[in-house]
Amino acid sequence: MQSDMPLVREAVFEDLDAVLSLYAHLHDADEKAEGRALRTAWLEILADPRTHLFLLEYGGVPVSSCVLHILQNLTRGARPYGLVENVVTHREYRNRGFGTALLTRVLECAWEEDCYKVMLLSGRREQNVFRLYEKAGFVRSVKEGLIAYPPG
Repeated sequence: MQSDMPLVREAVFEDLDAVLSLYAHLHDADEKAEGRALRTAWLEILADPRTHLFLLEYGGVPVSSCVLHILQNLTRGARPYGLVENVVTHREYRNRGFGTALLTRVLECAWEEDCYKVMLLSGRREQNVFRLYEKAGFVRSVKEGLIAYPPG
């Protein structure tokens, strides 16, 4: 029997196709990984105890996902910090609270790991995206994010 309550859990080996399907809703165009590179990355993500790939399921269907990386640190009492990446909700399930529920669980995990902060960068400009992040507990305008890309 499928529950009408969302379930947030960490991904397992069999979830690769579901994660990749959700990632189709993340970017309109993205480089595809295939074969050995994809399998190697997936196995390393699952094996890394400081990388948490979360899925939110609704009615047994994965509808939202993100990754939380816990990074070691030598400041703040040697407490780690978190970095959230690849936040995505399937287009048909947006604006229904699933992203907030997912990010709430992600932050709980980070606090359980004793992170002193969690960072998230977004390339989106829509205000509803920022409302989602703020509703989950993220604060804007505290620091400025910068990104460097490899040359070429």
